[in-house]
Amino acid sequence: MSLLTTLARLEAVRSGRAEPLATVRHRHLSERPMVLVPLTAAGESGAPLAVMLGTDRDAPRLHLVPQPLNRTLRFDFLAALAADLLPYLESFGTDVEQIEGSEKDPESGEKTQVFRELCTDAPQLIVPNGAGVHHLALIGRSTRFRRTVEDAEPGPYPAPLRVPLLGRWLTHLTDRAQVPGSSLLLPMTGLLARHWATGQSHLEDQHLAALLAWHSPPPGLTGARAAELAETERDEHGQLVHPPAGPATDPAFDEGVLAPAIARYDTAVSALQHSTEQRDEAAAERARTAVRSAVEQLEQVLSAVLLPTWRDVWHGLDLLRALPPAGHLEERWTGDRWSYTGHRDRLAAGEPPQPRQDDAVTAARKLAQREREQARLDVQEALDDPLAMAEHRLSGEAFSGVVTEVVPDYDTTGRSPKPRPLVTLRTADRPHADLGREAHRVHGPSAQKARIVAVDPAEGTITLRVLSGMGRKKEPEPGSLPEPGEPVTFTLFELTVRQSAPLPEPDDTPWTHGGPPGTASAPSAAAIAVATEEWE
Repeated sequence: MSLLTTLARLEAVRSGRAEPLATVRHRHLSERPMVLVPLTAAGESGAPLAVMLGTDRDAPRLHLVPQPLNRTLRFDFLAALAADLLPYLESFGTDVEQIEGSEKDPESGEKTQVFRELCTDAPQLIVPNGAGVHHLALIGRSTRFRRTVEDAEPGPYPAPLRVPLLGRWLTHLTDRAQVPGSSLLLPMTGLLARHWATGQSHLEDQHLAALLAWHSPPPGLTGARAAELAETERDEHGQLVHPPAGPATDPAFDEGVLAPAIARYDTAVSALQHSTEQRDEAAAERARTAVRSAVEQLEQVLSAVLLPTWRDVWHGLDLLRALPPAGHLEERWTGDRWSYTGHRDRLAAGEPPQPRQDDAVTAARKLAQREREQARLDVQEALDDPLAMAEHRLSGEAFSGVVTEVVPDYDTTGRSPKPRPLVTLRTADRPHADLGREAHRVHGPSAQKARIVAVDPAEGTITLRVLSGMGRKKEPEPGSLPEPGEPVTFTLFELTVRQSAPLPEPDDTPWTHGGPPGTASAPSAAAIAVATEEWE
């Protein structure tokens, strides 16, 4: 936790309300997001119990498993979820634009012009918290390899046709969610915690209702008291007023409501089986009515648990939409669009599902990509948001001030003199401004580089020699240098992320890392995915 975040949390405790950590919105929000609130059976995190989803806050759709221990019912649930979710995921794959690029010929080594399709938009899933992302990852892992009735050897319990496809989509989305700055799959608690600080711990922030209580506590209550009520308040039947949907259920709900409802369903199903075996049509009809009634009752109790969290997610979206979008949001969303387009193309090409475990090269590429994206995200957020830049100013990695003097100077060591003016600014910051250290500031579409040549702590001034970003003429171009009295910000870290060294192909790696001899294989789907994302 950074110093500024700690101060914001202390201020939230003092004020009793959430305090801002950002002045702009740092994550993309779709015009038509798919909100998905999952629920799992107690004691088995990978066993789905229900899910509420939809793109319209006033028309949520509910899917449930009447008996989570029944494998057939679980696959029926997944098939219904796939029939509901896949059309949304696939609907963004038809509208595309042509992007020009270059590709190196493997034989001649020459670069040739190529065009690739890029989807103009991409889907976005919003879940209540990070545990919801983990639950979707478990569903994806458990379904993408399932055999279906169309396989040559379907085996026992074949899954419906669309279930493995759903697993592949969920695996891709949850894997992409690990990339810093990605917005294809977002937990609402993480979104709110990035933009506001509360007076509670990160673990307590995973309870969405408690987190939102800090934003709008009822009259007469502090955020801490409102959050405590959101976590613990119960009705006259002993049930939580704000069920967590975390996606685990509350034990009191399991014992007092859910277990009896499932038992009634089991009893009705047993009676239906018995009457069918006895060929008693009258009893069978009564049993079918009892089964439908039991399912309807389960729908009612599960809807009552999920609806508060459903409303909280949409309330969080309203809070986030009130913030202006950050300047680099569109660039990061373009990366998500490339990721979505690449997965669409892999599915269309009939490639196999994502492997259970990445090979060494693919894992290294994923790690390098995530490290690169984290560095890029830190820089972009600092450039977009004064509060994010304040984090770097407090840590001594940046400084802001007002220009007091600009002195022309030249480098005469070459054949022609080059402009190397001196810029002096007065600042109250205390950066790690060692003499000779490089500094950077945003100037137009690129970054301007300078070098620190003098520091006067007594006067609070820093003098820098500007080295780039002034054009190619003998004199700096108009507007390329700050004017006296102009506020400027310099960073002691680079504003462009360096590309990591290229990694070898799987065929070129030693046998200890999955390569030859005798073990060479084609690049995995994950490796192709990373390569596609690097197209941008």
